[in-house]
Amino acid sequence: MRAMLLKLLLVFTCAAALAQPGPRSAPKLAAGTKVLRDVAYVTNGHERQKLDLFVPPGETNPLPLIIWVHGGAWMGGSKDQCPALPYLQKGYAVASINYRLSQHAIFPAQIEDCKAAVRWLRAHAKENNLAPNRFAVWGASAGGHLVALLGTAGEVNTFDAGENLDVPSRVQAVVDFFGPTDLTKMAKDSLPGSHIDHNAPDAPEAQLIGGAVQNNKGKCDRANPITYVTKHNPPFLIMHGNKDDIVPHQQSELLRDALQKAGVPVTFKIIEGAGHGFGGPEVDRQVSAFFEQHLKPNVISK
Repeated sequence: MRAMLLKLLLVFTCAAALAQPGPRSAPKLAAGTKVLRDVAYVTNGHERQKLDLFVPPGETNPLPLIIWVHGGAWMGGSKDQCPALPYLQKGYAVASINYRLSQHAIFPAQIEDCKAAVRWLRAHAKENNLAPNRFAVWGASAGGHLVALLGTAGEVNTFDAGENLDVPSRVQAVVDFFGPTDLTKMAKDSLPGSHIDHNAPDAPEAQLIGGAVQNNKGKCDRANPITYVTKHNPPFLIMHGNKDDIVPHQQSELLRDALQKAGVPVTFKIIEGAGHGFGGPEVDRQVSAFFEQHLKPNVISK
């Protein structure tokens, strides 16, 4: 079983890395960039409850913030691989967060950590020149699942635990790259030859919730972003490859349909021929345009 889990972790982590748009190497930071690394967003917390924050120099007005949430099957991954860093050159601050993995704690630890990180960033917005009402989240695969939850469950206070509880964890925009949205339907829509039996008791989503998904539908409902969709959710950009053999593209279609039914602004893009990871100039353009539309100062955020 351990060998299979390590193989799945390698598949998820490598595939999620492909989702990073643009060059794979980290961009050179401009002189004067404020860099805070390994900041504990939970006092005396777990070693994974840390974030990095990057604030570009020369800006006097508070900056919109893009928060990257990494993938890795909820079992691996790191804030150190952050594809959002090029946005420092476009008038944004960028944060990248770690969270407890499924081997450290089962759900809802992961969304509790993401929400705690958002609250910490908002509580410290003034000292870091951040605009507290212009926060966006972006993630891929397991990170896509978590940013979708940040979007739909932003006002679900049962996931708010720890510090800065007087500060909201709501975000103003979500970019979800091929994140799971209904764990019980992953197996049904899997492509032939998929790497993963999503109904297995040792599948990544089973490791997340603490049991095989078909035997724990209540736990799945609690972890599913679609459970919390309301008309009050922020705008979404969802992108998914139609040849994804790890997270079926129907997962993103389910979320799109739920958001549309609730009247939430959602842009959905299928990447033809793409698997569990994609990038390139057109993907970059669409993501950049979405952030520009929803985070720039002329946008009145909810």
